[in-house]
Amino acid sequence: QVQLVESGGGLVQAGGSLRLSCAASGRTFSSYAMGWFRQAPGKERDFVAAISWSYGTTLHADSVKGRFTISRDSAKNTVYLQMNSLKPEDTAVYYCAARFGWARSSERDAYNYWGHGTQVTVSS
Repeated sequence: QVQLVESGGGLVQAGGSLRLSCAASGRTFSSYAMGWFRQAPGKERDFVAAISWSYGTTLHADSVKGRFTISRDSAKNTVYLQMNSLKPEDTAVYYCAARFGWARSSERDAYNYWGHGTQVTVSS
């Protein structure tokens, strides 16, 4: 059973930084792609970034390009989301997700497993 546990969320001022972590267990993830999504109150869950576990190739949403970076540490089975230059509109619950297959995807329905999320709040 795949388990994904997010951590690292919190309250930060605009312009600040946070690093989210997603600890993955229950599988060998070399054949998986991992993603980060976010959901603000009253809005849909939107794509943020994705990474192919084996190849390390990444994909970022236009809204976060140049500010957020997804990465993974295979030895720790952990995926990270480094978030810099945070804005109030980045406030949301951030979810980690996993999908079988090396291809990254920005489609929510492409992911098979989800974590419970971690809250990120950016104050102005």
